Amino acid sequence: MAKEGAQRAEETEQMIEKEGGREAAEGGAGGSLRAGDAKEMRAVVLSAFGGLNKLRVSKKAMPEAQEGELKIRVKACGLNFIDLMVRQGNIDNPPKTPLVPGFECSGIVEALGDSVKGFEIGDRVMAFVNYNAWAEVVCTPVEFVYRIPDDMNFSEAAAFPMNFVTAYMMLFEVANLREGMSVLVHSAGGGVGQAVAQLCSTIPNVTVFGTASSFKHEAIKNSVTHLFDRNADYVQEVKRISADGVDIVLDCLCGENTGKGLSLLKPLGTYILYGSSNMVTGETKSFFSFAKSWWQVEKVNPIKLYEENKVIAGFSLLNLLFKQNRGGLIKGVMDKLLNLYNSKKIKPVVDSLWALEEVKEAMQRIHDRGNIGKLILDVEKAPTPLMANDSTETSEAGEEEEDHEGDNDNKERMPFIQ
Repeated sequence: MAKEGAQRAEETEQMIEKEGGREAAEGGAGGSLRAGDAKEMRAVVLSAFGGLNKLRVSKKAMPEAQEGELKIRVKACGLNFIDLMVRQGNIDNPPKTPLVPGFECSGIVEALGDSVKGFEIGDRVMAFVNYNAWAEVVCTPVEFVYRIPDDMNFSEAAAFPMNFVTAYMMLFEVANLREGMSVLVHSAGGGVGQAVAQLCSTIPNVTVFGTASSFKHEAIKNSVTHLFDRNADYVQEVKRISADGVDIVLDCLCGENTGKGLSLLKPLGTYILYGSSNMVTGETKSFFSFAKSWWQVEKVNPIKLYEENKVIAGFSLLNLLFKQNRGGLIKGVMDKLLNLYNSKKIKPVVDSLWALEEVKEAMQRIHDRGNIGKLILDVEKAPTPLMANDSTETSEAGEEEEDHEGDNDNKERMPFIQ
């Protein structure tokens, strides 16, 4: 075992040296490492809350593993809607800027902190990170790190943790999905939506109702039982098929959809709020969108819930991990999910790969709801010249809107919801 670990360490060092030489040779626009500069790395930095022009790729000091942490040479990073909300400052008690965004990644173990057991240098891993994921190197506590199956690539691994853990926890831990039940999921073409559809298919006779933009229907029509346009009157469409409604509603939209979801629940049904994308309308934070969306949320009357035998719940994976210290619970869920993956029952859906320098374009694709599955930042991908130049200098994208709305003047915050 020791000999094998030493061999892996040597292979990892050779790989790092090779990549460092290649990056130094490329040089320039992306903020690549200089030859011999082993203590710096490239990272996506958010300079202040606001529009896309607040993002750029910069050099930062490379972190070192502390006690109980793993140091990971990052290969790919997941991009989620919550990252868009972080950029705008639309979260509760955001950290101070400048900061490196990102909450999940995949890569190779480069170093072990003191007291770390169960991993070796050279292991292929995926991990949750409390910010700082969009960089060439990250350090994170060992409890948030998981081995990658042999036949899973780094892009799929970066698309796996957030989407599938969120979907699994909501379906099985909160709503207790069982045979013969029905589920309504919004944004069925997104990363979580596709994970929900796949997990529902592992239980016999589960009916999945999904809403999505019409241009996505052809691509995802086989993943759900009934598919509706996101702008249609889905309440009437669902009731036309199932007069009693559904057993589970998974809502990442919020606003007026809260009341609609509750109205669709069968007795003993469960409504789960896990996002608030309707509050994001422009490139920067909008108090009007915030106020309108919350104004549309149906006021929940506990007595009405009691009379109708309905359950309303919320789910935030990031809060569960980093604020409520449930890493052990999540590890158990990851073990179950990896068993399902190894059994060929689930597989992450990757929409597209983007270089770090293309983060603005990738984030815009999420904002436009253009993705089917997960967007991935590929650390080793070479950017197109125009995108690289735009990402290393201040972009004009969104400046007109920011002039009207500002970055930090508006202190209204949305709840931290994933």
